Amino acid sequence: MNAAAPAIVSDLPTLERELAELFVQALNLETPAAEIDPAASLFGDGLGLDSIDILEVALEVSHRYGFQLRSDDENNHQIFRSLRSLAAHVAQHRTK
Repeated sequence: MNAAAPAIVSDLPTLERELAELFVQALNLETPAAEIDPAASLFGDGLGLDSIDILEVALEVSHRYGFQLRSDDENNHQIFRSLRSLAAHVAQHRTK
């Protein structure tokens, strides 16, 4: 049994809020962080981000949480599907 798993799950709402703030700051979004739906798509009808925005966010996440998000990762579509999926990925891989 992994003792860290419950801490990761209980920390997700906090991490989602941190990442929402990171999105607003890194991308100069006009949408307040508190209004970003963690389950909404980051692309298209959701937050409306494009690939350049995601690269900027990936750099910020890598710097802040101590692990690298790679552009050639086959799971990027899943990782960046929503704020919630990104938070779950960060929770599993963060070193800071």
